[in-house]
Amino acid sequence: MAYKKKTKKAKRQVDTVIAHVKSTFNNTLVSITTVDGDILLSSSGGKLAFKGSRKGTPFAASQIGTTLAKEMSAIGIKHVEVNLQGPGSGRDSVVRSFQAAGFNISTLRDVTPLPHNGCRPPKKRRV
Repeated sequence: MAYKKKTKKAKRQVDTVIAHVKSTFNNTLVSITTVDGDILLSSSGGKLAFKGSRKGTPFAASQIGTTLAKEMSAIGIKHVEVNLQGPGSGRDSVVRSFQAAGFNISTLRDVTPLPHNGCRPPKKRRV
C-alpha cells in the first residue's frame, strides 16, 4: 500500500471580493466570494457558537465580521463590495466591522427581493 503525498492547496491572492450578507431575524450569514462568484470564506452566527435568538443580534454580526476580516487580510484582500439582503439587525454591524478592520468598501448594494404583486392571499376566513 503506497503512501499518497498530499499536495498543498494554493493560497489565492485576491484583491477585490464581494461580501454577501444575508441578515434574517434569527441569524446572519456572510459569504465572501470573488468577483466571478467563487466562494472563498463564509461564516454565520451558529458557526461562532451563538445559540438561539442571540444569533440574530448585532453583536453576533460584528463578531462574524471581525473573524472574517482576519481571514480576509491573510488572503490579501483590500477592496470589498457588500451586498446586503434581508430585514435583520445584523446588516450594519458587519459593514462597520469590515470598515474597522481597514478594508476599502467601494459599494453597498441592497439586494433584498421585493415582490411585485406577491402570492395570492388566502381565502377570507369564515367564522
